[in-house]
Amino acid sequence: MSESIVQKQAGLQGLNTAILLPSVSLFGEPAGLYPDEVGPLTSVVGIGLFQRTVLTLQRAGIRQLMVLVGVEEDQLKQALGKGSRVTIPVRWLPIREFPLDDPRTWEALAAEVRGFCLLSGVQGVFAAPLIESLRHEVQEGQAIVVARPDSGRTRQSRRSSVRVKAQAGRLLSITSKQDDSALMATDLVVLPAGLMSAAGHIDVETGTVPIRRWLERAAVDGHVRVLSTETNRSHWYQDVRDAADVKAAERKLFNSLKGEFEGLVDRFFNRKVSRWFTRIFLAAGLSPNVITILATLVGLAAATCFGLGTYSAGIVAALLFQLAAIIDCCDGEVARLTFTESPFGAKLDIAMDNVVHMAIFAGIAAGAYLRVAGTDDAWVPLVLGSAAVLGNGLSLWLVTRAQKIKSSSGWKTPVQAAWSDFMLKNVASRDFSVVVFIFAVIGKLDWFLWMAAIGSVVFSLLMLWVVRPSARTRA
Repeated sequence: MSESIVQKQAGLQGLNTAILLPSVSLFGEPAGLYPDEVGPLTSVVGIGLFQRTVLTLQRAGIRQLMVLVGVEEDQLKQALGKGSRVTIPVRWLPIREFPLDDPRTWEALAAEVRGFCLLSGVQGVFAAPLIESLRHEVQEGQAIVVARPDSGRTRQSRRSSVRVKAQAGRLLSITSKQDDSALMATDLVVLPAGLMSAAGHIDVETGTVPIRRWLERAAVDGHVRVLSTETNRSHWYQDVRDAADVKAAERKLFNSLKGEFEGLVDRFFNRKVSRWFTRIFLAAGLSPNVITILATLVGLAAATCFGLGTYSAGIVAALLFQLAAIIDCCDGEVARLTFTESPFGAKLDIAMDNVVHMAIFAGIAAGAYLRVAGTDDAWVPLVLGSAAVLGNGLSLWLVTRAQKIKSSSGWKTPVQAAWSDFMLKNVASRDFSVVVFIFAVIGKLDWFLWMAAIGSVVFSLLMLWVVRPSARTRA
């Protein structure tokens, strides 16, 4: 059997299907039980809970969805048709025809599943890496329950809560009683298709969801594992049942934002400030590409101010450049929050970043020339500026080649791959905006020009070494 066929069968037998229950929690409590409780259409950072759940599962690699839906079917369909595009197939199964307490419903669903199935409610917000981890953690015949630490707020909440006790990652028991040593069960459960198809052999109370009974039965044989979200910060889960939960979920979404290539300034300053701008851009409905162009315009304005050559203009220019770096963080944040990432947007972002950088180098060179015009050394800033611009342009071209090599043939050794990632990270770094500001404050932008010229040339030479033919494997 060929390797491609083996890989295809492995993919089909893995965790690729999800069943959503927008009307109830997995452990039986109806949604909207309390007057102030939110529903599947409640917006979290501009996207309804149901739509956000579907898009998160899609981003994490789920290939097909089945929705056991009640009277809200038309509303959910309309919500799913708005905003970001859902590209995976979605099947709508009315609860009136597929009752949740009927074993035949689950037997029919099990017949549609190859390998494993993710069961999920929609009154929660969770990270795509959590689902990706579940897809890698599945083991034959084993169910998985996702649990989280008790935040303390649940004790004051009117809604019931289900807790799980585990030992060495295995489920021991499920209880609704207060227990400080137990974890809170979330609305994410992975079931093998075989466990669902055997539903008819387990007695279930009329009108209830049988998932808890299945898990309790399977736990006796040690066939249920517990994945705690506290083991990995990127595997977070937030219940969303009331207004306070909505705010907590939005905070977690914003705190989870991180670019692919980040420096220290991005991490400890730009990202802190950019989230305020991101909220404004989301409220205004700006697309990521529009935000990229806005950051570019601010950066070009900074370059123009540098070209004036005065001390005060240099300070204003440095501040504008820092503002451009902050806004430049927002396009990726908006894209990730609204599921509007695109290959074109990623290319536009890195291209405009480098256009701004080259304009900044040219502007500083022009300003430095104006300050020494008429002297014997007036040619120096022009040569330095040209070297910085040409070095940056060559680096951008080489980085584009490196990205193509990485996505097609790849690198020959891990060391060469690490060098490539290091260089890609640094070409997209915005950290030098702070260095520019410091040189502007002390009135030594010409010193920065020397640094930029030498650095750009050295960087381009290193990139030439990285993409050399001997570093690449054959396609």
